[in-house]
Amino acid sequence: MSPKITNDLHDLLKDNIITAETAEKIKAYYSQKESGSEHKLYLIFGVLGAILIGLGVVLVFAHNWDNLSRLSKIILSFLPLLIGQFASGYSLLRKSENNAWRESSAVFLFFAVGTTISLIAQVYNIPGDLSSFLITWMLLCLPLVYLIRSSIVALLYLIGITYYACNTNYFSYPNAHSYYYWLLILGIVPHYIQLLRTNSQSNFTLFHNWFVSLSLLICLGTIAHRNENLLYLSYMSLFTIFYFIGESSFFKNLKLKNNSYLIIGKLGILYLLLLYSFKWFWDKSIYNTISAKDTFFSTEFLTAFLLTLFAAVLFYAKNSKTKFKEITIFDFVFLTNILPFISGYEFSLVANGIVLAIGIAEIKRGNTQKHLGILNFGLVIITILITCRFFDTNLSFVIRGIVFIAIGFGFFATNYIMLKNRNRNEK
Repeated sequence: MSPKITNDLHDLLKDNIITAETAEKIKAYYSQKESGSEHKLYLIFGVLGAILIGLGVVLVFAHNWDNLSRLSKIILSFLPLLIGQFASGYSLLRKSENNAWRESSAVFLFFAVGTTISLIAQVYNIPGDLSSFLITWMLLCLPLVYLIRSSIVALLYLIGITYYACNTNYFSYPNAHSYYYWLLILGIVPHYIQLLRTNSQSNFTLFHNWFVSLSLLICLGTIAHRNENLLYLSYMSLFTIFYFIGESSFFKNLKLKNNSYLIIGKLGILYLLLLYSFKWFWDKSIYNTISAKDTFFSTEFLTAFLLTLFAAVLFYAKNSKTKFKEITIFDFVFLTNILPFISGYEFSLVANGIVLAIGIAEIKRGNTQKHLGILNFGLVIITILITCRFFDTNLSFVIRGIVFIAIGFGFFATNYIMLKNRNRNEK
């Protein structure tokens, strides 16, 4: 505990402001807090040390690799793996409750597996591509997540399978598809659920929330085959599902930075609605597909249908608890997957109205809750919408300038009024 806190406690006791029992509780609180900070530092430096050692070993091998015999290459190829297994075994048997030991040894073993696979393949000239290497590496390292209870390896696994999906589909399209990704991500689900149940406020859980949501967001596009223009339907449903997850009682009680689903869901919905508001967007819409059969029986449409159905289930689950009395505009957004089939060009007008309604609703909510962040978020939405409309109109620069000046004054006025009311209430 810092000397300043100790001196402050001594003064508070001397002036009879707090009791001795309260002082002891405060000392215990700060001692535990400082101990937790030190533990985090040990964990961070331990993992960084394991990564640097692994990279150093690889560089030493690479420098002298061509001068070694085949037997020497084989021995050195398995050496990092043996060291990693020994360290992990020691962590399990002797340091099972020490997170720094477990995470550091697991991370070292994770990279050792990848190093050994690549070196042995090089020694024996085993053919293969990056995708097959990544999927083999990730599958071999997945058990580490559960045997050593390593959350960092789980995050590295998520990065690995995401890159595998991108490399297989985006970088090699249309020669291959990475459907295995959807099976691979299921392997991390039990560990993720356990983290949410036991330690929802931890940094590990925070990173898992963001990594899982971003991985799904990036890899949803891998389902594209011949009807890529239908992907926006799937993404709208995915963003809506994220929004409903973020609005659930469990995630809503978390800090905003921990609630990646709510942040990504809301921003994604607004981005797509703004995209829908442009008439040129519908020039490449579903109406340009080859035939109705190609549209309704495509992988993209079936995926969008299933995601929309799931969003409808979450809509009912969220609002049935309040007997549908607290429905927001965001709750209805998944229905926009139906409206474009009526008339895409006319739907651009509907999208403008939805975005405007969302902006006004956020301003009203911010004003009701006396929350400047929410109020300014609503103002930003309306500002972006007006800016987008400038690209669709032939208004003069003078009129555009006047509108922006008015919006700027609106920002200042609303914030000033709210701050003034807040100060008045505090008095």
